[in-house]
This record gives sequence, structure tokens and C-alpha cells, in this order.
Amino acid sequence: MTSGFRARGGTVQATFAAEEVYVLRGLIGELIELIRDDQPAPQSPSGDDSLAALVGAMGPTEPPQDAVLARLFPNAYQDDEEAAAEFRRYTEHGLRDAKVKNAETVLETLGDPSFSDQVTVSLNHDETQAWLRTLTDLRLALGTRLGVQQDDDEYWASLPEEDRRRQIYGVYVWLGWLQESLVTAIW
Repeated sequence: MTSGFRARGGTVQATFAAEEVYVLRGLIGELIELIRDDQPAPQSPSGDDSLAALVGAMGPTEPPQDAVLARLFPNAYQDDEEAAAEFRRYTEHGLRDAKVKNAETVLETLGDPSFSDQVTVSLNHDETQAWLRTLTDLRLALGTRLGVQQDDDEYWASLPEEDRRRQIYGVYVWLGWLQESLVTAIW
């Protein structure tokens, strides 16, 4: 089991057990799939929208239907639907691409546990930022699916051992701890 991230010689490092790498790889793969599979086709800009003509293809104006995606791509303006739709139209494709790129960076730096029972990760500044963003996205996704409103360990501990939600909550907590160790290492 990993002891978390540590700063070492200008990088941030952590050693993961093979099982932890498989869990992270699986979760990240599902996150990428969710973001990509739900991505609406770009809309062509209309002739009367000069900004859209400069930017090119536009994104959707409606928030995603999936609760996780709605949490990952929330409305920019809660009290102005028209402004929120316009903001989403210009930004959502780029935000989706950035989240996928961050997740892919984590996968690239995570290594392959096929040949060892543990993998050591050594991250530069940009890779560290990608890890932080992806860990946040994973926690948002799991927390949303579980219906976590606040960290209430007593509720989750009271669930029967065989309840899958209890196990997933354990992964959610572990991701939070991993994220905290990464923040502490760069602080």
C-alpha cells in the first residue's frame, strides 16, 4: 500500500502497489470513457456570429444529463440561463479535452504494474497538476454516484460489509487521502 506522495529532488514521488495502480487505471479509464462518450458533436457556427466564426465549432448550450458530467461541467452562471448556455457553448469542448488530457497524463505517468508488484511514480510540475485535477475529477465522480453530501464516515461504516457502496466509499476516501498527500508534498 502506498505511503502517499513525497517531495524528492525537484519531483514528487509515490510508490503504489500493483493493485492500487489497477484501481486507478480502471477509474481513470471509466472517467475518460464517460467524458468522451457523452461529448456532443460540435455545432457549426452560424453566419451571423462573428466570434463563433473565429473560434470555429461550438459546443452544446445545455448542461449534460448525466449527474457526474453535470458536476464535472456545471453551469457557469446559476441565475442566468442564457449566459450559462453561451458560456458552455464556447468552453465545454475545451474543458472536456483538458480533463481527458489530464487523465491521459496520469495514465502515462502511472506506469505498468505487469512486471512488478509495485510502481514508483515520479512527477514534474505539469504532471503533478494533471494528477491533482484528475484526482479531483475522480472524487467528484465517485462522490456524485454515491450521493455523498459530506464525508460521514459513520454512515458508510454502518453499511454491511458486502454493500458495494461501502467499498466504493473506501476508494473515495483513499483518493482524498492520496490527493491530500500530493498537496502536502508540493506545499
